[in-house]
Amino acid sequence: MELHRVRPNDPEVTPLLHGLTREYQSRYGDGDEMVSVDDEEFEPPGGLFIVLLEAGVTVAGGALRRLSADTGEIKRMWTAPGHRRQGLATVVLDALEEAAREFGYSYIRLETGPAQPEARSLYEQRGYSRIATYGRYAQAAAFEHRIVSEAGL
Repeated sequence: MELHRVRPNDPEVTPLLHGLTREYQSRYGDGDEMVSVDDEEFEPPGGLFIVLLEAGVTVAGGALRRLSADTGEIKRMWTAPGHRRQGLATVVLDALEEAAREFGYSYIRLETGPAQPEARSLYEQRGYSRIATYGRYAQAAAFEHRIVSEAGL
């Protein structure tokens, strides 16, 4: 497996976005979540995509964007159905947290939908705290996590 930092328009992101669109449609029906954030928000210096490749094929990934000077938001977390329950989401989350530290964020926030209990479980196990919903979906579960720098400050 290879972990890569990529930009929103890089070809490795396309399978992630297509897979995530199918996932959202199967869990929530038709919607516009995939166009709710402009791709430019996932561009450096405050954002990026992380993809995990197996034999050159994208099997997992996620994205980070700036919410404020000290807070980043994780979006677009996805793992291919045939690669789930192997810890790949944790690998991606670790990489996104590291990028957040590098970008100077003190906090990471995210929201996940009510039909994604496995995502809620992942974030809770990682020490993310529940917070009030802040995005477009009142039924979402929102989380926040303090990012500790390498020096522990």
